[in-house]
Formats: sequence, structure tokens, C-alpha cells
Amino acid sequence: MIRSKITQRKRSDSPPHRHDTGAARAWSLILSAARLARNAAWSLDHPLALRADPDGRVSPVDPARRSRADLVWLPHSGWRPGERTIDHSEDPRGDEHARALFDLYLPLCRPHPGPVEVIAHLGQSIDGYIATADGDARFVTGEANIRHLHRMRALSDAVLVGAETVAADDPRLTTRLVPGPHAVRVVLDPRRRLSPARHLFNDGESATLLCCDRARIRPGEQHHGQAELIGVPAVSDGLDLGALLGGLAERGLRRIFIEGGGTTVSRFLQAGLLSRLQIAVAPLVIGSGRPGVRLPPTERLADALRPATRIFRMGEDVLFDFELSAGTSASAPEYTADVIPRDRLDEEAIIRAELSRIR
Repeated sequence: MIRSKITQRKRSDSPPHRHDTGAARAWSLILSAARLARNAAWSLDHPLALRADPDGRVSPVDPARRSRADLVWLPHSGWRPGERTIDHSEDPRGDEHARALFDLYLPLCRPHPGPVEVIAHLGQSIDGYIATADGDARFVTGEANIRHLHRMRALSDAVLVGAETVAADDPRLTTRLVPGPHAVRVVLDPRRRLSPARHLFNDGESATLLCCDRARIRPGEQHHGQAELIGVPAVSDGLDLGALLGGLAERGLRRIFIEGGGTTVSRFLQAGLLSRLQIAVAPLVIGSGRPGVRLPPTERLADALRPATRIFRMGEDVLFDFELSAGTSASAPEYTADVIPRDRLDEEAIIRAELSRIR
């Protein structure tokens, strides 16, 4: 197991310390790495070096001059912090803040070998509940984990929640607490129980999809509030999750972050569709309420799921990051037929174009 610590920057009107600046630069690099990893036209066979300026602007540098690089991609090894990441002599804490971000998020920025990568997160009490029996979940985990959720949204193409989460929390699902793009918001509501007047369907802050049983969409009907209606085949316990992910991938949404609730996360886990599962445990005892992960019982402990685990401290909470995808590696993804042949690529232009999109 790997242990690390994630620290949270406190808001202040005073000028930022160097360690705050170091963390901000590290986050800009992570955003760049994530965007490059989602570009199937980017060649993984050659080293790549990135540098972040104090204003957060990220640009490529010659990989042979790694002393000038803040972040390096090495084939068959993945992303590694560069030699220039933090100047230890000025503030050792800057190195700690930046490396904590790299430790947690860089493994999530590797190209995924499959058509879709799905990561789920639940925040729960120490006795395993994500909310009270009445659905009150504000807030089980603390501020550091809430900021982590915003970072995960920024690293993803789509953030997905079930209808119960929207009904109980009326979430915004944006990245307002951190720099980075909003993800497309995806709501699973098989029976279309949610009112189209919900704030999430009308605020215009990010593109929103309402996915429901396709039999519940009338001919010519396209929207639920301002959200786009997406019809998905239904199965006995809800929507066909494989068909759902296939439809999202066709829209270019290939990195999916599931933020709740427990029923939704459990269905994806049971179906074997998660590549990672993150559980944030808070020092809180609810006693009884809505449980987190719910799976069919296991008769023998030897058959229980025991995945590789990384552990991070987030304020008073502890995040368990479970690796569920046996095929996760730094190897090249399975490209589809519409990808441009490599010998026709201007790789430098691809990299610069991707980096320019996050500035």
C-alpha cells in the first residue's frame, strides 16, 4: 500500500506562499497530463516533457533536457515529476504539496486501454453509511474531500450521478472550487421521476444529459428542462449500463466519474465496469442510514474482493483508492478506426493544441 497526504490550501487575502504556487503549478500539469491521455492521437512511444510557468501556462520542452521539466512521460513507465518541479531550497513545503497532488492524481492520468474508463467515489461514515435514513448527506466528508471531488470532475469527461442523489442533494456538479473545465453532467433516472424544473437541468453551467428508459421518451421529445434526453435500453434493475457507456463513448465521453449514490456505484461495481473505486471514510458514526456499497453476499472470505489499494489522508478523512482494472497500464490504448494514422501526425502540434485548451 502507498500512503500519502493531501493538504488543502486555505483561503486568504494575503499573497500566496511559494508552496501554494507550487501546488497550483502541479495542478496545471496534472490537468495537461489528463487531457493528453484522453487524446487517442497522441503517441505514447516517445518521452514527453512539460514545464509549467508561474502563471500556470504549460508548454512542452525538449525531453533530453529534463532539468527544465516539471513533468515527464516515459514509455512503459508513465508520468513522473520532473527535476524542476519544486525548488527545495526556498520552501520544502512546496515539494510536499506538489508531490501529494502528483501521488494521488498522476496514476489517474494514464491512457486507458479500453474504450471507457469509469472511476467511482463514495463518502461514508466509519460505520459504512453515506447518508441518514432520510437521505441527509450534507456533509459526510470534510472540505478536503469535497475539493477532491471537484478535482476529479475536472479530470473527467463526464460526472455521473443517480436520481436519488439529485433528489436528496440537488447538486451542481461543477468545478467551482478548483481550476479546470466542467465535466458533462450525466443523470441516471430510468423512470424519469425527477422534475424538469430541478436547478441542475436549468442552470446552464455545463452540458447536462438525462438518461432514462428509452420507452419513456415521446416521439420528437429532446429535452428535460434544458438537459438533453438520452434513451437507454432498460433491464430488470434499471438501465443497461453497457449500452449507457457505449452511448457516452460515442459522444466522446470516455472518462466517467461516478459521484453517487450508493445504489448507482454498487450496480457498476457488481457489473465489473469500474476501473477504480474511491471510498472516503469520515470520523463520523451515523448509526443507521443509507449504506454505501451493496453487493450480493460472499460465502467465503477468500472470494471477497481485495483489490490493490492506495491510502491518502484528506484533512480528517481517509481516502481508499482501489485499483479494480487488471488491464490498467501505461501501454497504448485500443484505437478505433477513425483515429488518424500515426505517420500522418504532427505530434508537436497535437501536444500544443491540447495544452492550449486548458489555459
